[in-house]
Amino acid sequence: MKFTELGLHERLLEGIEAMGYETATPVQQQVIEPILAGKDIIASAQTGTGKTAAFLLPLIHKMLTAPHSEHHINALIIVPTRELAVQIAETMEGLGYFTDISCMPVYGGGDGSSFITEKKALSTGVDMVVCTPGRMIAHINMGYVKLSEVNYLVLDEADRMLDMGFHDDIMKIINKLPAKRQNLLFSATMPPKMRDLARKLLHQPVEINIAVSKPPEQIVQEAFIVYEPQKNPLVKFLLQQKKYTRVIIFCSKKQNVKVLASELKRSGFSAEEIHSDLAQDKREQVLLDYRNKKLKILVATDILSRGIDIEDIELVINFDVPNDGEDYIHRIGRTARAESTGTAYTLVSEAEQRKFAAIENLLGKPVTKSQVPAQFGETPNYAPQQRSSGFRHKRPYQSRHKKR
Repeated sequence: MKFTELGLHERLLEGIEAMGYETATPVQQQVIEPILAGKDIIASAQTGTGKTAAFLLPLIHKMLTAPHSEHHINALIIVPTRELAVQIAETMEGLGYFTDISCMPVYGGGDGSSFITEKKALSTGVDMVVCTPGRMIAHINMGYVKLSEVNYLVLDEADRMLDMGFHDDIMKIINKLPAKRQNLLFSATMPPKMRDLARKLLHQPVEINIAVSKPPEQIVQEAFIVYEPQKNPLVKFLLQQKKYTRVIIFCSKKQNVKVLASELKRSGFSAEEIHSDLAQDKREQVLLDYRNKKLKILVATDILSRGIDIEDIELVINFDVPNDGEDYIHRIGRTARAESTGTAYTLVSEAEQRKFAAIENLLGKPVTKSQVPAQFGETPNYAPQQRSSGFRHKRPYQSRHKKR
């Protein structure tokens, strides 16, 4: 289905065309029309399916075609991380370029001037706010946030927010909103606690499920069964086998990120670390250098497993096995974007074998076990049923006056 067939406002269609979009993705085809009809939504869809545009497009259309106050917040989008807030705000800036809809990303970690800019928008009125829960609570506690006329509430990656312990903050924000509003809930997974949240918030919702339990076929997946001390030297070996332009290495622990990034830099690799301990300006610079190809290798915690939208990532390495299958799919899904191909390597230690076997069970087939080069010495056998489990469940303020 083409976007021109969805009945969207002509100025919005100009933005869609300018961004090079023509055909709606499956999640967009299923979500846009019920949102335009005023229905509550609960949608199971992961990053990379086009869900950001799936909720932004109908919200922009509704704000262009229905009266609303210019001196209040009209749409509130709550997300788990700063990176996702920035990404959604940037997408909004592109899609809404030919409209006068304003948007403000609100997130922690910035300097005092960013807080002042956020305060001005939240107190004088802005059409759309994309926020992380903690930062929004900080503003709400100061008494100037205008939430009395919020017509649209979006919870994006809601399962992630619950995993990060944001349930109470989310409910505190929601309790400040008008009872009559449209609610849109997006989640990659639907565990019981997600269903409980949906029952509290949604009124006769339309339920949409986009199958995401399998990674794209064009991703070549391989696993290396190793002892823990063999991981660092094996990573360096793998990086030397091909001239890569963009690589992400995921570690489950910040300490592993720091040690590995330091070792790679000492060995002459173009690598930097990114995790929540870094100052915000440093994280921004690292991501900018990576986007601009000044930096080839990112060593990251799961802060980047969702929300980062960079094409041409050739290789993903799971230094540590993710905690569950959904996290595995999110991590390796950073490669093979936009129909390109990619490679995903996972290093599996003895203690991680049962965890990895659970991931293979979700995938519905085993991941190819590749031979560790002889120079690294003896390696463990892959016998997950005999191993101990370690498995755990688990932009600046936009003016209202835009170019026509």
